[in-house]
Amino acid sequence: MNVTTEISQSKVKHKSFTYQVNLAWLENKAGNLGAEGKPSFRVSSPPEFKGEPGVWSPEDLFVAAVNVCTMTTFISFANRLQLPIVSYESSAEGTLEFVDGGYRFTKIVLKPAIVVKSADSISQVEKTLNDAHHSCLIANSIKAEVFVEPTIVV
Repeated sequence: MNVTTEISQSKVKHKSFTYQVNLAWLENKAGNLGAEGKPSFRVSSPPEFKGEPGVWSPEDLFVAAVNVCTMTTFISFANRLQLPIVSYESSAEGTLEFVDGGYRFTKIVLKPAIVVKSADSISQVEKTLNDAHHSCLIANSIKAEVFVEPTIVV
């Protein structure tokens, strides 16, 4: 007698999300970027591409998006695990290079500085940061390699 066991997998339906921003050209290579219910701000090409100095550029926002996503994912995971995080600060640097006939980001390096309450939690914080890095939806949506070089102290 041949018995077949069928393993049933329940299908989980995941939600889709839509994010809308509005952009209005102001002058030269500058515009005003905003979204409903959020403060607007001036954006421009970076000075390297004849844009305005001191104004947020798409390049700044691209690197910032990876940095913010990694932090918020880490904090979410750390809260769920009740890790004793005292503070989190991070700098990020993106490398824009001419590749295959055009400019693109090839690398983003994140340097989070995390302060914890006890030395006992350092290894768990490292693991959680690594998990957050691999779960960051922004980093997973881009071609550039993303590296995380943390400093974790008590």
